[in-house]
Amino acid sequence: QVQLLESGGGAVQAGDSLRLSCTPSGLPDGNYNMAWFRLPPKREREFVAGIHWSRISTWYGDSVKGRFTISKDDGSVTVFLQMSSLKPEDTAIYYCAADRTYSRISLNAADYDYWGRGTTVTVSS
Repeated sequence: QVQLLESGGGAVQAGDSLRLSCTPSGLPDGNYNMAWFRLPPKREREFVAGIHWSRISTWYGDSVKGRFTISKDDGSVTVFLQMSSLKPEDTAIYYCAADRTYSRISLNAADYDYWGRGTTVTVSS
């Protein structure tokens, strides 16, 4: 059974930092680009950050560039999202996703094959 287990969400103040983790298990053999998406209240799901399966490239949504960092240690399956200088507009449910591909990082949620259940981040002003 495939599982993407997210953790690290919580309630923080504006300007604080959080680190989210995503640990996949049960994925079929293959290369997976990993990404974080988020669903803010009363808004549509949006791409936050992605990392290529080879770890040679990353991509970020415009609203988080310079504040968030996605990473994956060599030899580890866990993907991290380091979030700094958090703003109230970062409040959302954050989802980890896996895209089985040899291609580039996709910003389209429809391209992702597996999803976690989400972890909630709440940033108050």
